[in-house]
Amino acid sequence: MSGIPAPTPAPELPVPELPVRESPASAPDRPAPAPDRPVPTLDRLAAEGATGALHGRVGALYLTDGAVVHAESPVVPDMGWRLTARGRLSPQAWEEAVAEGGPGYRAGSLLVERGRLSRGELELCHLSALFDAAYFVLSPLDRSQRAPDRFLGEARHWLGPIRPVPVPVLQREVGRRRKLLERAWPCPEVDAAPVVPVGDGGRGGPGPAGGRQAVLAAADGVRTPLQIARALGRPAFATLLDVRRLAAAGLVRTPRADAPALPGPPPPTAPEISLLYRIRDALEAL
Repeated sequence: MSGIPAPTPAPELPVPELPVRESPASAPDRPAPAPDRPVPTLDRLAAEGATGALHGRVGALYLTDGAVVHAESPVVPDMGWRLTARGRLSPQAWEEAVAEGGPGYRAGSLLVERGRLSRGELELCHLSALFDAAYFVLSPLDRSQRAPDRFLGEARHWLGPIRPVPVPVLQREVGRRRKLLERAWPCPEVDAAPVVPVGDGGRGGPGPAGGRQAVLAAADGVRTPLQIARALGRPAFATLLDVRRLAAAGLVRTPRADAPALPGPPPPTAPEISLLYRIRDALEAL
C-alpha cells in the first residue's frame, strides 16, 4: 500500500528485563560465563563493506554493504512461521509472497504493497526474527561448534532488504542476551534438554505470568525450549529465557551437568533458497 506513512525508527527490540527470582543458595555451582566470543570473519566483512551470506553450522547471516540485513537458522521460528502461527497472515498469503516476490528478492516488500502488513509491522517482525536467529548463529547451543566462517559473496536473501543492522549493534545485542540468560539461571543444561515440569508445575497456586505460563503449559517432558518456541510461534530466545526463569523458580527441572542429553527429533532443515535463485539466474544467463 503506497499510502502508509514511513514509521519512526524501530527499536532494537531488547528482551524486557523482568524481575528475576534470585536463588543464590540453590543455584548449582557453575564456572563464570565465558567472555563474548569474537567472530573475526564477521568483523572483517563489516569493515570491508561486504555483501553476501556468512554461513555457520546453525544458520547464516546476510550482509549488504557490511551491515546485517537478515539472519536465518533452522532451529528458530522464521518470519513466516511467526506470522502464520499467530494468525496475522494466512499460510496462503505468506506462500504467495515468497513464490512471487522471492525470485526478485522482494517478498517482504510485496506483503506491504498488497496491504498484508504495514511497513512498521514488517520492520518489527523482521528485526525480531533477525536478532532471534542471529543469536543462535553466533551462540549455538552446542558450544563446541565454531563461529560461522563460510562466506558466499553477493548472495542475497529472498525476503529482500528491510532494515539493516550494523554489526557492532548485533554483537552488543548477542552479548546482552548471553548475560540475561546467565543472570536468570546459570545452568545452560536447561537450554537443550526436554522441559520437565516439577510437581504440578505451579498449577496448585499462583502461576508464572505472561509468556512463562504459556511455556509451562506447553512443557510435556519431551519438547525442548526451541521446540516449544516453534509450537507456540514465539521467539526462540524469549522462550529460552522463560525456561531459565522457570527453572530458577523451581517450576521445571534442571538437568545435571553430567547427564547425557536425551535424543530428540532433528531440527527442520532450511533450504538454501537464495542459492537456488542464484543458480537459476546463472542458468538463464547462459
